[in-house]
Amino acid sequence: MKVDDSRFFSFLKERIGLDVTSVGEAIIERALRQRATAAHCPDSDAYWHLLVSSPQEQQALIEAVIVPETWFFRYPESFVTLGMLARERIASLAGVRPLRILSLPCSTGEEPYSIAMALFDAGVDARQFKVDAIDISPVSIAKAEHGIYGKNSFRGSDTGFRERYFNPVADGFEIADSVRACVSFQAGNLLDPKLASQVAYDIVFCRNLVIYFDRQTQQHVFKVLKQLTREDGLLFIGPAEGNLLAGIGMRSIGIAQSFAFRHAPIEPTAPAPAWTPAPVAAPVAPRPAPDAPARAPAPRPVARTSAAFAPIVKPVAVTGNSEVSALLDRIAGLANEGKSAEARAACERYLQQHEPVAQVFYWLGLLSEVEGSVAQAQGFYRKALYLQPQHSESLAQLAALLAAQGDSAGARRLQDRAARGANKQGNH
Repeated sequence: MKVDDSRFFSFLKERIGLDVTSVGEAIIERALRQRATAAHCPDSDAYWHLLVSSPQEQQALIEAVIVPETWFFRYPESFVTLGMLARERIASLAGVRPLRILSLPCSTGEEPYSIAMALFDAGVDARQFKVDAIDISPVSIAKAEHGIYGKNSFRGSDTGFRERYFNPVADGFEIADSVRACVSFQAGNLLDPKLASQVAYDIVFCRNLVIYFDRQTQQHVFKVLKQLTREDGLLFIGPAEGNLLAGIGMRSIGIAQSFAFRHAPIEPTAPAPAWTPAPVAAPVAPRPAPDAPARAPAPRPVARTSAAFAPIVKPVAVTGNSEVSALLDRIAGLANEGKSAEARAACERYLQQHEPVAQVFYWLGLLSEVEGSVAQAQGFYRKALYLQPQHSESLAQLAALLAAQGDSAGARRLQDRAARGANKQGNH
């Protein structure tokens, strides 16, 4: 049965914003054939009539198209930044209400649970924050609430959090009740107008979603995310998505690798005292020893006079030749601020003037992703891995691209490769 006509593609774009070209028509056609066969529909017209008349089948098709690809503490610097700035934000709230955080799409729960664990590690009490987690997939929500995870949810060399916040069970590792209690899960759709009307959050996580949308849907979604983020709040996004935010009045907070943005400041007619975080150095992802304490003591809060999460700091310098380090820092800074064209030009200058390194090809891969050039992005990630076979960021991004294209075997090979590399590091 041939089910490649545009009716189905238009349905997916309208319902979940999916730009079919971002994952490839062949992937969608395969999902359509699987669902049509399961529903015993002899041809595309029969399946179309079933689809438009059955909410259950609509959800089943969405589930077949969605590829959950996530793990705990993905982009760890984001969570270090979260813990650092959340303490100051909570101090400014003075106990009036808890810190409100949104994670969407939350997938199978790794991100919202990581948020809670990061806040615990930063010394934040469970009564001081609340995490709302939303996903379009009830199946993913059910897995998140079940709270049992296998090895693919634990990647990278730092898995000390697993000792602190999980209990080993027959099927893997079960999230601790103390973490589970901080997160509320619900099914929802970012394109639902009701979502934009909710009370805004102090912190919003929405990462690696809009890369699957066309430009018009991307702009709409980011406007919704801006509405969902308080004027003095933070929005965490994926590394390939920053260039879309400048046009709607948001800017990077300036902490390298955090991928965190805030509302661009508006000059006030009369300045009024308000809160801003104390100046901080760019964070480095923690590498706790196995017997490290579960929580670090919270520092004394410092009051300031501005109206947003607004630390603008220089990124930590890379060791080695100062000129090389400065150029790598500049590439990271431009990419984090969403200045894609300038970041790409800086990458090209680097390759003209210096020996190639994996990190530059990784940035070129991310920049290609945001431009919609998936094949080009894969090529850059493979070049990065040629130079540095265990480059963890490139392994993760390439695995995610392969999974989105339906190459689950290729994605699994890269994931296993990353896990082997992490295990080797942990044994040294």
